Amino acid sequence: FDSIISVIVKAVAKLVTNDSESYKEIFSSSNCLSLRGLAAGIYTTNSPEACQYVAANCEANVLVVENQKQLDKILQVKDHLPHLRAIVQYKGELQQKAPFLYTWEEFMKLGEDVPDEQLNAVIDSLRPNECCTLIYTSGTTGNPKGVMLSHDNITWTAHMGCTILKAKGGEEILVSYLPLSHVAAQMVDIWVCMGFAGTIYFADPDALKGSLVNTLKEVRPTCFLGVPRVWEKIEEKMKAAGAKASPMKKRVADFAKSIGLKNQVPWGFMLANNLVFKKVRAALGLDRCKICCTGAAPITKDTLDYFMSLNIPVKELYGMSESCGPHTVSINEYRVTSCGKVMIGCKVKLVNTDADGNGEICFWGRNIFMGYLNMPDKTAEALDEDGWLHTGDLGRHDEQDFLYITGRIKELIITAGGENIPPVPIEDAVKSELPIISNAMLIGDKLKFLSMLLTLKCVVDDNGEPTDELNQEALEFCQQHGVKATKVSEITANKEPAIYSAIQAGIERVNARSTSNAQKVQKWDIVERDFSVTGGELGPTMKLRRPIVVKMYQEKINEMYAVAAGKQ
Repeated sequence: FDSIISVIVKAVAKLVTNDSESYKEIFSSSNCLSLRGLAAGIYTTNSPEACQYVAANCEANVLVVENQKQLDKILQVKDHLPHLRAIVQYKGELQQKAPFLYTWEEFMKLGEDVPDEQLNAVIDSLRPNECCTLIYTSGTTGNPKGVMLSHDNITWTAHMGCTILKAKGGEEILVSYLPLSHVAAQMVDIWVCMGFAGTIYFADPDALKGSLVNTLKEVRPTCFLGVPRVWEKIEEKMKAAGAKASPMKKRVADFAKSIGLKNQVPWGFMLANNLVFKKVRAALGLDRCKICCTGAAPITKDTLDYFMSLNIPVKELYGMSESCGPHTVSINEYRVTSCGKVMIGCKVKLVNTDADGNGEICFWGRNIFMGYLNMPDKTAEALDEDGWLHTGDLGRHDEQDFLYITGRIKELIITAGGENIPPVPIEDAVKSELPIISNAMLIGDKLKFLSMLLTLKCVVDDNGEPTDELNQEALEFCQQHGVKATKVSEITANKEPAIYSAIQAGIERVNARSTSNAQKVQKWDIVERDFSVTGGELGPTMKLRRPIVVKMYQEKINEMYAVAAGKQ
């Protein structure tokens, strides 16, 4: 063990030439895997128990932590990690001494006496079909699974990413803000960027709490991948700023956005571009950005249309950790709400299709993973005998082979009457109809009818925590209905009649468009606090953790159905 660690440290020391914390994180990972070790990321928001699960599942020998706060988590569960031999803290001074604890500098010294020949021999022994790295799934439907990606998976996908982006070597600039334990961040920020010799800038740790736009304005990237919540937050702030503009500026902006959506005659576009579009792009730091993308979670048509109206087409990518990230892309061929066409060299097929052409999406290609670590049963569920990855997502193709995601099998609500209902379209319709709503989650599995949990849009503090203060869009909604409330609690405490009536009217408008009575929302209630990553309702990429939410708000759910039963 000690000799292997020394070789890994030697490799890291040869590449890390400054004090950048991001370099330490990346090279701890990349050099571990290049020396036949396996790197597995843990989200900084994980609880000690969640950290223990990942470290135990992959039998981690060495854990690299950022600071004392993260170290404390590991120390709480260390006695349950029999394989753990060393913990390295790369930021700040160690506040305690122990044989297994190292500062970054102390750890680097372990590799000083390793000859280059020994290092090169280990590197030369690598094989393309060996496991390269582990990506743990976010655990939205159960315990996280360790996705084993091979060296060939990684290098082939990175090469295809460079080809699709048509990147110019040495000229591309990217911003890294997602946790590197996420497949999108690892693929784009490390491997694809390395493939076209790009420059990567690391955003501040509070990027997702509001500072990302400042980094974008400073860096002015040439490509940018934003998870849906990033685009939604930008949209909310821009709408709030627009609400304070003068009547003349509002009219100019409305004119420009109508041009952006309708793609009208050239003179109109040129005028809109000079008056609005260029200024908006510059204000967002996207004036040099050739490609704006989104992925990792569903995004609403309203948000896509909003940015399209500003001449910022946000193009969807679709894939999974199990496919090294991307499998279908809409970069070069684009349709709003479509996640594009399959990557060159890959295949997509739909199985068990219904009358409307919706079926389970299956992937095939060199980007498809090796299997789940120590989970042969889960691997057999995901990969069939012919190597097709069953995604669990539902989709359909249009006549030009663009793929559209229509739901997720594990998210399908099957009512007591046997009706299969995909929740996302109904949730998106409610959020689109009611601009005061932040999150909507449909309930109804094995129940007689559908109900919904709602949250209101609020201000988020510097720690990413939702506050009790309504945000600008929610305030405007209240004002439009003659309500002076400024806090979420003011609305929920007394079930503010005007707001509750407006929400009911919005839901009735959504119900009026339902294809059947079973798909109508019959009951709803407002949760006193918005969903968040820190609260546990959302995963690291802002995906709704449905089983967790149901467990957290079971009492409120029971009340909705009890009230309904009492009225019957």
